[in-house]
Amino acid sequence: MPLSSSNIKGVGFALAGFAVFSTHDVLIKALGGIYAPFQILFFSALLGFPLATLMLITDRTPGTLRPVHPWWVALRTCAALLTGVSAFYAFSVLPLAQVYAFIFAAPLLITVLSIPILGEKVGFHRWIAVVLGLTGVMIVLRPGAEPVTLGHIAGLTAACGSALSSVIARKIGGEERTAVMVLFPMLANVAVMGAILPFVYVPMPIHHLGALALIAAFGFAGATCMIFAYRAGDAAVVAPMQYSQIIWAAIFGLLFFDEFPDGATWIGVAVIVFAGVYVVLRESLAGVSANTPVLRTRSRPETGTTPRVSAMLRARADRVLPGYEALAKAPDTK
Repeated sequence: MPLSSSNIKGVGFALAGFAVFSTHDVLIKALGGIYAPFQILFFSALLGFPLATLMLITDRTPGTLRPVHPWWVALRTCAALLTGVSAFYAFSVLPLAQVYAFIFAAPLLITVLSIPILGEKVGFHRWIAVVLGLTGVMIVLRPGAEPVTLGHIAGLTAACGSALSSVIARKIGGEERTAVMVLFPMLANVAVMGAILPFVYVPMPIHHLGALALIAAFGFAGATCMIFAYRAGDAAVVAPMQYSQIIWAAIFGLLFFDEFPDGATWIGVAVIVFAGVYVVLRESLAGVSANTPVLRTRSRPETGTTPRVSAMLRARADRVLPGYEALAKAPDTK
């Protein structure tokens, strides 16, 4: 992809967005050492509602909040809840770099899930990338050499839940309103985590409540940066910027949690990143794929606490291109 001025701008916004998201994750990890993930999720989703509402004001698509595809929306919502609990727990018990290694595997799982759900045909090159990336996950896990803990299982579960949520969003996103895609996981988070909250609640001092408000604010700010990034640059250039989070994981892990990735983790992450970038490059080649599920995802893992970037991008595009068919024919860049 040519590194034009618009692409440079897109990369800049993306790097800023993922730096903000990494700070968001540091706060989750810090609070996760004190509170159950259910409590953190509940307040994060609750405090995220006003910000999500601000973003949804731009959605002028006519209709109600009744889903067009209720079963797919229900499955996606369950996947988002599972991803949120798993990711928040993994952040609380594992080094940041290891959690990111599992999250980085999500695009590879999206490639696999796109076969049964989207009818995508995955060629030999992308299968090699998937196998290579999963090998990188095994290098990070080191089964037999290191004990596989509940935190590791949670990290893998978060990657699987994120991939399922993303592929479903790709399948039904053209027909479901943005408000449905954004609000249902957040409403479900408040309802389900609120029901669990009385059993795990620990009183929170005001500065911890402030940290929860910051989590919501950082989620909003990061999503906003990503919207600007994808409006400015090519998806194939912007998408790989998510891997910059491993640098922040090393910096923040060392500064705040006295942790630094060991050699095996670095090797595993490098393998996963290489495989993920290769998948993005394959999808960016004209004629290779009609669905490009990874490039079209354009979002962080769906946890039901912050607005989904790709849904908000679609809301903006719908104001310019009436109807889903027009949107589907539009290029990924602005």
